[in-house]
Amino acid sequence: MDTIRCPWAKGELYHRYHDEQWGVPEHDDRMLFEMIILEGAQAGLSWETILKKRGNYREAFDKFDAERIAAYDDTKLAALLQDAGIIRNRLKIAAAVANAKAFIQTRNEFGTFDKYIWSFVDGRPVQNSFTTMTEVPAKTPQSDLMSKDLSRRGFKFVGSTICYAFMQATGMVNDHLTSCFRWRELTIDPSYVGVPRHTGRPSLDK
Repeated sequence: MDTIRCPWAKGELYHRYHDEQWGVPEHDDRMLFEMIILEGAQAGLSWETILKKRGNYREAFDKFDAERIAAYDDTKLAALLQDAGIIRNRLKIAAAVANAKAFIQTRNEFGTFDKYIWSFVDGRPVQNSFTTMTEVPAKTPQSDLMSKDLSRRGFKFVGSTICYAFMQATGMVNDHLTSCFRWRELTIDPSYVGVPRHTGRPSLDK
């Protein structure tokens, strides 16, 4: 019997991302920071493009160590602009540095970035029950608030649509369709992944 997934999850790369990460509540600060950078890098491009380059991003951006990224100088930025393994967009690369600085400030203020970002959904995943992709919103009042506050704190490439994609990816909302096998798993137990979670999710880098 074929596994029923959300319609957008086509091909092996998307299958792994859909099954292992998308919609799973994420509370690790470094992973949350990684997703902010990657969602911003995706703006105007397909998410598949970012998934293919994800391993390259981790190497180029020091495994998304916010302190290291916040300290990048002009020499490092110039090198990133020549790195064919990532999206060579000057504004997006500069945004990664600005976001690292804002991330550190926000994390220091709240103790963890996780505590801050999950406050937009009161610390619990929003469990939706959509049956078709046309029902899934591009943004919500929560993502509007998140976008506004992140921007106020100095984050870049954090429009409401990008914020909602971030919320979907990090499990702040469960937007798997009810026909998808992951919807029930994540509704019954939001911490359930269904497959072993390895540090850094190496399978997603291939």
